[in-house]
This record gives sequence, structure tokens and C-alpha cells, in this order.
Amino acid sequence: MSRTEPDLLYSEEEEALRAAVRDLLTDHCDPAGVIARAESDTPHDRALWKSLAEGMGLAGLLVPEELGGQGASHREAAVVLEELGRAVAPVPYLASAVAATEALLECGDRELLGRLASGRTVGVLAVGLHLAPGGAQPAVRLEDGRLHGEVTGVADAAAADVLLVPARDGGLYAVEADAATVTPQTSLDLTRPLATVTLTGARGRRLGDAEPAVRRALRSAAGLLASEQLGLAEWALTETVRYLKERKQFNRPVGGFQALKHRLAQLWLEVVSLRAAARAAADALTTGEDTDLTVAVAQSYAGPVAVHAAEEALQLHGGIGMTWEHPVHLCLKRAKADSIAYGTAGAHRAAVAGLVGLQAP
Repeated sequence: MSRTEPDLLYSEEEEALRAAVRDLLTDHCDPAGVIARAESDTPHDRALWKSLAEGMGLAGLLVPEELGGQGASHREAAVVLEELGRAVAPVPYLASAVAATEALLECGDRELLGRLASGRTVGVLAVGLHLAPGGAQPAVRLEDGRLHGEVTGVADAAAADVLLVPARDGGLYAVEADAATVTPQTSLDLTRPLATVTLTGARGRRLGDAEPAVRRALRSAAGLLASEQLGLAEWALTETVRYLKERKQFNRPVGGFQALKHRLAQLWLEVVSLRAAARAAADALTTGEDTDLTVAVAQSYAGPVAVHAAEEALQLHGGIGMTWEHPVHLCLKRAKADSIAYGTAGAHRAAVAGLVGLQAP
């Protein structure tokens, strides 16, 4: 049986989608506004989410048209996440439009899918952000039809209208967010805040089996996270090159010094390779071919490259890069947080080894 080669190129439709999303983010998600919001008690930008989700219909990209969505693919969602990564946008797109949506698609819950696709409801899968696809799932107790327990490290729980909660009976339950206690945790990345979700006798509606739904959700989230990390890395490289062309020492642009040229060239090679890995993951999620392996390969590579790009950006911006006013710290914090989201690079390398039968020494 022949295998179709992955399509790593962007289509005209995908480039048009990118341009529309970038224009919106340029107008409504400037770095100064993101920094100010991160310092406030309301880190999520609900107005921006409304524009993206309801105005542009991006919340329903992965939802079939007959269920109220756009009927697009993971490739289009990946383009959106590249742009959201570039802007470090404080919106729950990955949590709601990808992870929660994929869990509901596995369960086949039409009512909730329609709500999430409209963008008027934000759904969050109540598992820790660190959990890798195939990892042991935390689960709460089900007693007399009510849910009891606590889940820590849940990303974007503060923005959720409905929580998708795995329980020990093997089911995935929909719980209205106001029936749970959501306690903020200290997060490195203030634009994607974490929280502890506590359930004390909350009622939930059983959606389906938790294990396949959570596995599908985490695999898709991990694969598309690579596109967000690509956006972060591309922004860091582009901004650093621009700055080094403008900044002068000894009456010549800093970017003209050979040592810095070498560092930028190495970083460019890493970012180009990351683009190939991220596009391959998005294409594999779309076609269903070699999905587990391609996603694991992408995440084995994406985290370290995004962190390296952000670290180089901070160092090569010199003193201004160390200031709170410059947005490079947003990029670095998101890159560091993303590097442990949905499994570390080491966990994904171990997954790759298992999938290809490569035993450790």
C-alpha cells in the first residue's frame, strides 16, 4: 500500500486566511495591550475572542458544516495558530476550538459541538496542560451521579463556560463552569493562565467514553501546538533580524558582525525545519496517515526550537530586551510554557522510539 507524501506547502486559501487573521490581530492585539492585560485580573481578551470566533467563524474550523461549523481541516487551524502564536494572543483557541472540540467530535455530541462552533461557548478539557497524548489521565470520582475531585494545571479554565471532565467510571462529563470552583494558579505564561478545577458534588452530563476522547484531543492539541510554536519562533527571528539591522555599534549595523550572522543563520535553519515538522503534523492530522508518529516527531523538535528562538531574541535585543515594556518576554514565557504543554520533548522522543521500535541502550 503506497503512502501519500505530506503536503507541506500553504494553499492560496490558507494564505488568505493567514492574511485575514494577521490583519485582525494587528488591529486588536498589539503587544502593549497584551502586556497590560497580562498584568490585570482578566488576562483573557474576550472581545478579541468574539471577533475571532464569532466574527470570523474560526472556533468552528474543525466542526463539520452540518453541525454548525466551517468544515475545514487541521491545516487551516494550524495557520490560525501560527498567527495567534506570533501575537501571543490571550484567547482560549487551542483549549476550546481544538482540544475540547476534538473530544466532542469523538463523543459525537452535536449540541455542545454546535455551541462551541458558534464561539459563544468556550469549552475546556479538564486535564493538566502537561499531559501528553497517551499519558495516564486524571479522573474525578462519580458518586450518586455527582462528581467530586480536583484537577490541577488546567489551561484557560478561567475562560470556560463548560468543562469536559474525565471520571473514574470511564466517562467524559460536561459540567457547567459555574458548578465548579476555578482557582487561579501562578503561571509563567500570564497569557495562558492555569487553574485548579475543584468539583464538590457537581452534576455532569455523560458525553461518551473518556479515554479515546481525551487521547484524540491531546494528540490534535499537541500536533497543532507545533504551529503555535512555529509562529512564536518566526516572530522572534523576524524581530531580531529587524532590530539588528537598525541597531548600530562602531557606526555600523550590529547585524553586520559575523558572529551574530552565524547565530541568526543557525536559528533560521532551525525555524525552517520546525516549519516542515509543524506542517507535516497538521497534514497528518488532516489525512490520518502516520498521525501518532508525525505529531510525536513535531513535538520532539518544536519546543526546544521555540525556546531557543525566544532566548536568542532576548539576548540579541540587548538591554531593551530585558525590559517589561518590550514584548520579547511574552514570547519567551509562552515558548517555555509550550515546551512542557501536552508532553515534553523528551516524552515525545520516547514515544517516537516506541512507535518505530527503537529501543533505548
